[in-house]
Amino acid sequence: MAKTIEKMGIQEQIIESAGQIYNYLNTKGEVSISKMKKDLSLADNFAEMGLGWLSREDKLEYTQKAKSVTVKLR
Repeated sequence: MAKTIEKMGIQEQIIESAGQIYNYLNTKGEVSISKMKKDLSLADNFAEMGLGWLSREDKLEYTQKAKSVTVKLR
């Protein structure tokens, strides 16, 4: 039986969020961080923590646009 997000530890939630972000970006390509966060609806600040996890693994590339930041897989 799969664990629900409430039963997972914090690190497991971060890893799960990072996986969702990775799969989302693999499908969508380059998107704004705000759109990604809206589309994924990750709990609390797990979008930011997932992005940090993937950044630490050097999986992401960020671009500053006029009023937003976009992200895509490397």
